[in-house]
Amino acid sequence: MSFHGRHGVRQAERDQTQEFRVDIDVEADLGEAARSDDLADTVDYTAVRAVAKEVIEGRSMQLLESLATAIAERVAAMPRVTSVSVRVAKRPAGMQPIEGAAVRINRTRA
Repeated sequence: MSFHGRHGVRQAERDQTQEFRVDIDVEADLGEAARSDDLADTVDYTAVRAVAKEVIEGRSMQLLESLATAIAERVAAMPRVTSVSVRVAKRPAGMQPIEGAAVRINRTRA
């Protein structure tokens, strides 16, 4: 998924929007959904996407780690989700010669 937000340590990164790529892997017991073929029995992927969009397009944060954690904690709290892995990446021009930066955060429901 790709969204635009104003995040980064330097003010220049927050002054204008930049693209953030988000990958989310969810683990859940999907046996009931497989049998019923009913959306109510699974994890709603549109709700997962909505969380990522809200976080990336929401309040400004400095660190990719903070963005990924905010997404992971909200998705991990969804019904049926047992664990989640969230990767957030960006490729701002201001980070040259580094081509880009990314973090992966893993959360398991307690």
